[in-house]
Amino acid sequence: MTTTSTPSLAPGGIMWAPPVAAPGSGWAGPARENGGALPVGRLRRVIEYIQQNLDKDLPLAELAALVCMSPFHFARLFKDSTGLPPHRFVIRQRIARARVCLSTPDLSIAEISRRVGFRTPSHFATVFRRVTGVTPSRYRARHRDEPIAR
Repeated sequence: MTTTSTPSLAPGGIMWAPPVAAPGSGWAGPARENGGALPVGRLRRVIEYIQQNLDKDLPLAELAALVCMSPFHFARLFKDSTGLPPHRFVIRQRIARARVCLSTPDLSIAEISRRVGFRTPSHFATVFRRVTGVTPSRYRARHRDEPIAR
């Protein structure tokens, strides 16, 4: 696909550019100005929101609304910025927080699972094992005496 039009000013002084064809797709998509990454300020806003709300459901539409984007567009730019899709990023953040909590014996595994946003301890244990390779109780046993690095 080739386009021969040149950029020009549209009504209202907005710059118009021709669509850029995706290689081999046969479809012309919009041109990306910043290489497909979420602007740093918006990315920071989303990550801070995720950190503050790990104990709650974090649907894609809610995260996208934080930065005034459609869920599809947000998910694509978020992945380009972090290397992970939003859901996987949230799961990794939950597991990282759980690791810190598991290093202290103060909380039960069930309480930790609720605090990091899992509905059941069983689901938490399954995901934790998938990400870390060990169960939460085995992780706790191995890391009980280690100081918490923050």
